[in-house]
Amino acid sequence: MKDDVVEIRWHGRGGQGAKTACLLLADVAFSSGKYVQGFPEYGPERMGAPITAYNRISDHVCNVHSNIYHPNFVVVVDETLLKSVDVTSGLKENGALIVNSSKDPEEVRKEVPGYQGKICCVDAEKISMETLGKNFPNTPMLAAAVKVSNVIERDQFIKDMKSSFQHKFRHKPQVIEGNMKALKKSMEEIKVS
Repeated sequence: MKDDVVEIRWHGRGGQGAKTACLLLADVAFSSGKYVQGFPEYGPERMGAPITAYNRISDHVCNVHSNIYHPNFVVVVDETLLKSVDVTSGLKENGALIVNSSKDPEEVRKEVPGYQGKICCVDAEKISMETLGKNFPNTPMLAAAVKVSNVIERDQFIKDMKSSFQHKFRHKPQVIEGNMKALKKSMEEIKVS
């Protein structure tokens, strides 16, 4: 595998939008001229059950078609998974763990003993409640993943997401506005350690 391939693993629970965020990231990365893969790992998912999804993003064609075992970045949409899933398994120490949490990164570090890399936290629940009126953590977590991984330039990402939301929610302008605010707020409020 080439060194320019960025691999991201998503951990969430069924119904939280981790799979949707993963696929949205693939769409906007593709729109910006990247080669992409975005896929969930299917099993007996049900609402609330742990799920995993994956992204590969590169400037070159990537012919690897497997799950991601040594990601550069891991996005945890539900911080309760820190206690039940080994989210840092294989995570490269020069990458980052990105967690939906109101805690500071140093507090989260205590929950992932042995991981020495960068930890980033963003309160996606608070942001989505403020901007959308409901707990939809996937939009803020998508923005956090882009900010930390830098796989897409910020302005390009914002532009492509606005276009995507305008297409998807063309009859719900308030949803477009709320999602755009959630993206920007997440990128501003992420805490890194």
